[in-house]
Amino acid sequence: MTTVKNIYDYINSIAPFDAQEEWDNSGHLVGDFRREVKKCVMALDATKAVCEFSAEIGADLLLTHHPIIFGGLDDVLKGSPVYTLVSGGVAAISAHTNFDMAECGINYNLTRILELKNPARLGDSLVFVGELDGEMSIDDFAEYVSDKLDCQGLRYTDTDKPIKTVAVGGGACEEYAKEALQNADVFITGDMKYHPMLDLSEQGSAVISAGHYETEYAAFMMLKDKLEAVFTDVEFISANQPNPVKTV
Repeated sequence: MTTVKNIYDYINSIAPFDAQEEWDNSGHLVGDFRREVKKCVMALDATKAVCEFSAEIGADLLLTHHPIIFGGLDDVLKGSPVYTLVSGGVAAISAHTNFDMAECGINYNLTRILELKNPARLGDSLVFVGELDGEMSIDDFAEYVSDKLDCQGLRYTDTDKPIKTVAVGGGACEEYAKEALQNADVFITGDMKYHPMLDLSEQGSAVISAGHYETEYAAFMMLKDKLEAVFTDVEFISANQPNPVKTV
């Protein structure tokens, strides 16, 4: 029999929860640690639709990357995500920044999706660095990234410098740009504001803002294969959460 705690302990063994950033709220957030798990839904976000889906199919656990409780709650009203899980008897675990920085986590998985060679974590940061098989222009590399991550509206800065070493920091990793670019020819992240990109462009640096969802969804769902190999008595179900940000 697999319990919520068993799955929590496994995730803790590969992506320790005590390694999360101090502002984060990863861990067991809703429900009974001792609850048996026969169905586990996985999603990037604990949206209202995802929580309703979890309750409707009789899931015992919802496992997400982004925490369902983040920054505190003023209330838990009927129809809210937390209410829906509690009333449906669904527990919730979130693995956020602890999984970002894990050796098998979001940013390592990004290097796998991009087929980078010799991936390694950059010091104590969330960022991983790897290498392409050969050099590429920034235009060709941006198209390559867009194809690999299925991006909708990727943004990047121009440079004449050939791209060989690549630093990745999915989601909101803008603050790591300087350190990343000291160790790589280009830095890929999910969200980067206009003015930081302008400043880096003025310096001749190559950065790619590929989208928060695009740099995290597929990389998080790669955890599903690991969980299925360990917990063979549990059905792990992708919520198939679409990108909530539309482009035209």
